[in-house]
Amino acid sequence: MTEQSSESVDKAVDTTVSVSRVVSHPIDSVWNVLMKPHGAEALLGEGGELGSKGEPWRATDGSHGVARSFHPLEQIRFSWHPDDTADSPASVVELDLVKDGESSTRLDVTHSNLHTDADRDALKARWEAALERIDQDAL
Repeated sequence: MTEQSSESVDKAVDTTVSVSRVVSHPIDSVWNVLMKPHGAEALLGEGGELGSKGEPWRATDGSHGVARSFHPLEQIRFSWHPDDTADSPASVVELDLVKDGESSTRLDVTHSNLHTDADRDALKARWEAALERIDQDAL
């Protein structure tokens, strides 16, 4: 039997955190919030701004990444590094917007490719708070 190094085992594990919320706002209202600095900061952190595909972003807390997918009124996907350290593992965050009835929108956040030692409870709380903030700002 061959023995794997812990590094190769860590890289082989793909873990995900997902949260969803239905907000009582139409998709265009939610999207408009996301395109404003306060709405983008709900996802990225203070100072973070969403841009088109390929555009980098950086928050004041050191987290950073690149927009990977940008489909207006449907989806935003970006890489996410929690800080500036060289060994800061990249993960991927995707926000999907789906019409849910006449004037409601379902928001689904999926944070994938998490490192095995990522604090999933803290990340889940982060994304739930982000969706709450987006909901409040869409009023």
